[in-house]
Amino acid sequence: LWYTQERLTPGPVFGSKDNFHGLAIFLDTYPNDEATERVFPYISAMVNNGSLTYDHSKDGRWTELAGCTADLRNQNHDTFLAIRYSRGRLTVMTDVEDKNEWKNCIDIAGVRLPTGYYFGASAGTGDLSDNHDIISMKLFQLMVDHSPEDENIDWTKVEPSVSLFKSPKDNVDDPTGNFRSGPLTGWKVFLLLLCALLGIIVCAVVGAVVFQKRQERNKRFY
Repeated sequence: LWYTQERLTPGPVFGSKDNFHGLAIFLDTYPNDEATERVFPYISAMVNNGSLTYDHSKDGRWTELAGCTADLRNQNHDTFLAIRYSRGRLTVMTDVEDKNEWKNCIDIAGVRLPTGYYFGASAGTGDLSDNHDIISMKLFQLMVDHSPEDENIDWTKVEPSVSLFKSPKDNVDDPTGNFRSGPLTGWKVFLLLLCALLGIIVCAVVGAVVFQKRQERNKRFY
């Protein structure tokens, strides 16, 4: 699914062009990276200002902002995807289990997208074949209050961008996506234990000082 500056043009990225300007939500059904630990189908988000290239061999992990697993293939019921962008916050929710309830998938703050871009949908496969059925798409305009600073911005000229907690390239070795913590390494565990030990020592010293002052205060009354 696309929200881009250019009208939909056939290309190598799930049926559309690479190095696009705007937002893409990818619903990837097949893992190309044999070393991946992700479970597919996998939904991911990408914001591009035209300078980034989607890497199919790594399933887009280098440029992914966040993502989640969603079992949306070969279901006997309808599956739903809700994408919301408001006040710089991008959220994606899924309803793929026929429970009539939304499940959080992606939640990213600091996203800047201009107005006036085109919505679109495309699909593509490699050597395999598959059906990609979109039953319907519904679009809604949200009415929100803007800050005085936002009111003075010409949103038609905003460059697509996102403020990250870490670089998307860090996702190369992170199978869980961008805004999720990984396992603690040895030095991190050491630092945590050291901080905990220092905290215990400080508390013990403070407690001893307070106890001594109370003892001296009590002696004055005798």
